[in-house]
Amino acid sequence: MSKADFPIIGAKVKSVTETFDLTNPDSVSKYFEAKTGKEIEIIKKALEKGNFIAYFVGKKNAGKGTYSKIFSNLIGKDKIVHLSVGDLVREIHADWDNYIKGPKGKKLKEFYRGPLEFDEAVERFLGRSASALLPSEFIIAMLRVKFEELDGKSVFLDGFPREIDQISASLYFKEVIGRGNDKDMYVLIDIPDSVINERIKFRRICPKCQAPRNIRLLPTTLVEYDEKNDEFYLKCDNPSCDKAVMVGKEGDDLGIEPIKERLAKDQQIIDKANELSGIPIIRLRNSVPTDVADENFDNYELTPGFSFEYDKENKAVKVIESPWTVEDNKGVKSYSLMPAPVVVGLLKQMSEVLKEE
Repeated sequence: MSKADFPIIGAKVKSVTETFDLTNPDSVSKYFEAKTGKEIEIIKKALEKGNFIAYFVGKKNAGKGTYSKIFSNLIGKDKIVHLSVGDLVREIHADWDNYIKGPKGKKLKEFYRGPLEFDEAVERFLGRSASALLPSEFIIAMLRVKFEELDGKSVFLDGFPREIDQISASLYFKEVIGRGNDKDMYVLIDIPDSVINERIKFRRICPKCQAPRNIRLLPTTLVEYDEKNDEFYLKCDNPSCDKAVMVGKEGDDLGIEPIKERLAKDQQIIDKANELSGIPIIRLRNSVPTDVADENFDNYELTPGFSFEYDKENKAVKVIESPWTVEDNKGVKSYSLMPAPVVVGLLKQMSEVLKEE
């Protein structure tokens, strides 16, 4: 197997015959104990002696936030932080006047070293200069300030690297921020564009309570059929919303088309990081080819997809549930995986990276 391959890390365990409800928190907890209890203990013990910095790299809507949240719940929310660079940048940008006048702003000036004068970098950060991109050194200085607030906790760093040149910087990032003794690693997510496309294209929002659903993946209990337009639609099943018709956001019908450039850039970073040497790389797959799914995963670990049939005689909608089938980026027929079995792969690989030599 070459570095370019993302291995299938199966979650099926022969000795575990119980069926788990992966939408129920109590059942999910039992699921992980049954399938990865040993790995969870290894990671917990390792984190008593040291921490990690994991560069979480995946495309938009790849599930980084979901996977890191599940992982943190299992290992200890007080020990692990999911740090989104995008969220951090937006937070600082929105409160820039106060930020730059305070102690954090002073540290940012102190830490920044780059090809531009600090004031010019600030102009670009605030969007007042259209001449070029914000230098990566400014983002690194911003992260260095933020890391000082984290009390040495382990970090899933989401959104760094975001540029090709930041990959080289990431290899020495822990030394730059004074955490040279921490274990660092890359966590790469392989997700088919078709999965992202359907997540966007079929998502629906209640206009009253703003609850998100997906007509293909997470319908409400109220599915109806519009005979005139020959289409199925969802009504919100929150009692206080009076069965409001759920709607798509403007542009969602285009799927991934508006973000194709960004997805291609994300893929370049994944591919480049996947060829690195000298740093551990954890590879996660969001999908599994249908012809090997049964030997690697239990049926309840496959993401359910929903389709509908309309019974004209009874004027009723029949809901049909089956594993969500997609084509991966190589055109291979695949099933999408629920978040839990993907995290099983994360736990298995992470335990290998962190365990004592």
